Amino acid sequence: MIFSTEFQKRVYEVVKKITRGKVLSYQEVAFRLNKPGAARAVGNALNRNFNKDVPCHRVIKADGSVGGYRSGTKKKIEILKKEGIKIKGGRVIHD
Repeated sequence: MIFSTEFQKRVYEVVKKITRGKVLSYQEVAFRLNKPGAARAVGNALNRNFNKDVPCHRVIKADGSVGGYRSGTKKKIEILKKEGIKIKGGRVIHD
């Protein structure tokens, strides 16, 4: 059985609200939790997620690069592109 901390649960709740075709940065997720400076902790929480209802692939780095993903960066880019996110050179292109 996998246990989540309260912080992880809060991260997952924020990330569940990111709709298809949208992304947030790890930093933006941290701000929504009133935890500025906790971007790395957000990434660590998402790395421990096994719930398919939590779209971890929709969370990117603050500089626009896609960042890590348990199934690999190539897979993350593939999923984001399928959802309509434009990516060039490993970075999300905002219209």
